[in-house]
Amino acid sequence: MSSSSLAALLRRKQANVRIAGLILLVATVLFALAAVGFGRADISMVDAAAVIYGKLTGSQEAYSSIHAAQTAIIWDIRLPRILAAIAVGGGLAVAGVVFQALLMNPLADSYTMGVSTGAAFGASVAIYLNIFAQGGLPVTVFAFGGAVLTLLIVMSMARVKGYVSSANLVIAGIIVSSILSAAITMVKSLAGEQVSAIVTWLIGSLAAKSWEHVVYAWPLIMAACFLCYYYAGDLNILSLGDREARSLGINVSRLRTILLGAGALITAVCVAIGGIIGFVGLIVPHMVRMVTGSDNKALIPLCGLTGGLLLLTADTFGRSVGNIEIPVGVLTTLLGGPFFVYIFRIRNKTLG
Repeated sequence: MSSSSLAALLRRKQANVRIAGLILLVATVLFALAAVGFGRADISMVDAAAVIYGKLTGSQEAYSSIHAAQTAIIWDIRLPRILAAIAVGGGLAVAGVVFQALLMNPLADSYTMGVSTGAAFGASVAIYLNIFAQGGLPVTVFAFGGAVLTLLIVMSMARVKGYVSSANLVIAGIIVSSILSAAITMVKSLAGEQVSAIVTWLIGSLAAKSWEHVVYAWPLIMAACFLCYYYAGDLNILSLGDREARSLGINVSRLRTILLGAGALITAVCVAIGGIIGFVGLIVPHMVRMVTGSDNKALIPLCGLTGGLLLLTADTFGRSVGNIEIPVGVLTTLLGGPFFVYIFRIRNKTLG
């Protein structure tokens, strides 16, 4: 293939990625507006758009004809939850891309590193202390602290003579995750009859999310995602192997530390907000990779949009169907597990 043909092929690929990104962005915005109307209170998309426009611009006339209760439902209850779903879904998907590329393992995600388990342990301790010590400890802060502390321990264990290898990271993550899983079980046992409070948080839910969660989650997740995208080219080279990356002048240890920190930060924020929401970070990268290939410059933004849209769809379905809300973490596991088995079988047939 000549250089001109290769350049034309790359331009077409970049154009396709931009088109796909634009379609996903528009679909996410439209579905977010539509999702405001789903629920027990009947709210139209036009009313939702009017309230959002009026609140953002400070124009009360835009939503003066809408009942105050509906305005509160749109602005104070449903919209923060929708934005939280988009941020958490997109963040988990991007973290999945980064961890799979860094560890060169298609089954890797934030759980492999133990970060999610660390966040769950921190939250479990906070809930336990709140129950029995009558304290007002912030669960989100404890979850975030647990995730960060776990990452530091895993990286410390994996570092040998100043170098952090992907194999050591996986082993250290599994060891720490196993210990923390046992610790969570112990906390649940100590909670006795009050164990339901811990279990409810662990199964993953976006219920009762407020603007407070949105305000601190979006900047942190977006900043970490942009950092991952900035190093996407180097991540492509690192996926070829440490020796090849070093031969091309890449500081492998520094790059791995930066991207692990970014991925862990995303995971910590997502788990701190929504609890344990599985399979999003595992499935979405595979879905997008089947269409775009393995270029992380395309995977990271498209996975972010796809993950946000996927989790928003699952959460909207879970809170709209039936009289009892289905936690989104249960839905992603029930639907994501079989779908992952399907992808796994298709991949094996392709390789065979």
